[in-house]
Amino acid sequence: MIRFSNVSLWYQDEPVFAQLSFDLAEGELVVLAGPTGSGKSSLLQIINGLVPEFSGGRLAGHVFLGGIDRQEIDLEQRVKLIGTVQQSPLDGFVADNVEDEIAFGLETAGMTNDAMRQRVEEVIDMLSLHDIRNRPLRTLSGGQQQRVAIASALALQPRILLMDEPTSALDPTAADEVFSTIHRLVHDLGITVVVAEHRLERVLHFADRVLLLQSDGKVVVDTPERIVRKFPTPPILTQLADLAGAKKSPLTVREARKLVEPLTHALKQFTPTQRFISTAHQHDVLKVNGVTVMRDGLKVLRDLNFTATTGTITAVMGRNGAGKSTFLHTLMGDHQAASGTIAINGQDPRHLSGRELLSTVSIVPQQPLDLLMSARVSEECKTSDALHQSPLGTTWNVLNEFVHDIKPDQHPRDLSEGQRLALALAVTLTGEPEVLLLDEPTRGLDSAAKKHLVDVLQSAAARGQTIILATHDVELAAEIAHKVVILGDGEIVAHGDAAEVLTASNMFAPITSKVLAPQTWLTVADVHTALNARDSK
Repeated sequence: MIRFSNVSLWYQDEPVFAQLSFDLAEGELVVLAGPTGSGKSSLLQIINGLVPEFSGGRLAGHVFLGGIDRQEIDLEQRVKLIGTVQQSPLDGFVADNVEDEIAFGLETAGMTNDAMRQRVEEVIDMLSLHDIRNRPLRTLSGGQQQRVAIASALALQPRILLMDEPTSALDPTAADEVFSTIHRLVHDLGITVVVAEHRLERVLHFADRVLLLQSDGKVVVDTPERIVRKFPTPPILTQLADLAGAKKSPLTVREARKLVEPLTHALKQFTPTQRFISTAHQHDVLKVNGVTVMRDGLKVLRDLNFTATTGTITAVMGRNGAGKSTFLHTLMGDHQAASGTIAINGQDPRHLSGRELLSTVSIVPQQPLDLLMSARVSEECKTSDALHQSPLGTTWNVLNEFVHDIKPDQHPRDLSEGQRLALALAVTLTGEPEVLLLDEPTRGLDSAAKKHLVDVLQSAAARGQTIILATHDVELAAEIAHKVVILGDGEIVAHGDAAEVLTASNMFAPITSKVLAPQTWLTVADVHTALNARDSK
């Protein structure tokens, strides 16, 4: 269905990849994996025609869709043939509310009202959008917007569906529902799906094959079972199987539980240790008392009470639309509380401004471009250095610790989602605020960048910074959080030590605890520590 023949791509004479050749069959679900900046988004845009026609670049080689050279398929045919779900849903929306957005593509395709109504109802059912079908798109959470974007693409019933990080803003249950739906469409309708994804554990067990773009611009195509050991960081299930001495690489928790029985038995003699808070002089830096927030006439946060101490990392979790982003922006002072008080070191953030606000509390928003104002990456870094009164080059050095392939003269809009996030993180981290707020901080980051982020946040906490992050990345929460808050419909439904809250949850339990349950291990690193302690005796 999709064939690349000696395809090469350059941007400003810099090669993205060279001489790519592969075939993807009709009715396959293919996972597109690779490091941040390896060209995953560009590869998808070559298939749908955005590269080089709209995004620039120089392309060589041939791309065939259904046996026809892509250059011979006109725009109208291409729109009917290919559906695309972008990394940032807002970039692709053209209507104001959910139902109109889903119907827009059908209307432009000339579908009758009755047929259009039936198709809209089908995808609303498919993606459980009943409760938001009449909502304005601007009022939705990032995860809800992502589901609407997926519904809009599926409504046209394309033969090829391209998805760029489609579940990066979705809670674990919603992500599983989306991939289950896509998997069913692949088997029932024979559509070909290519999914670019970093959180591979979510999708590998649905995949027929994996296309791995390597950092050297080459490609490997193989089955999920065989290719997992070629990843720079093997999936957690593979790591646990290796610790148990198993030679097979499991793709599901069920398979892994059978393979790791020797490991589970060996760990019975150990008790997982509590995460240590390393600051010597702790005090309450953030106090939230009885806070209720109204937006568009609705209560989105209800009577919240919350305290954070210096040197702690708190993960705020919950289903899409639970109020996580609103909570962070309220702490930042962006939203006025209808009742209750917020104090950071005794001061209301709404009364702070300029450098005083930046040194007290800063946020990396879910849409990194909201924070980026300059036309070049180099200018963004220089502005950040000046704003934070840091030596010239500080922000650029922080950025290069996350990603190494960004050019100084690139426009932030031309970066991948992961690269934009890395730039926004660098700008914010340079200021070293007392309270650092992060909204989905691993969205679009590969395993290496994510590991660096973990190191940076743990070091910041050790210096006494207070970090609060809203995330659907349960593995991130399991790795670094001291405390976990779970929001439900704007209320705190659980709050406590990370191990206690996460292992008690079916939705937010990390993979390690699912595999080793009823033992309460959070991460592979925790297991390694216990086994090393045993072996050193």
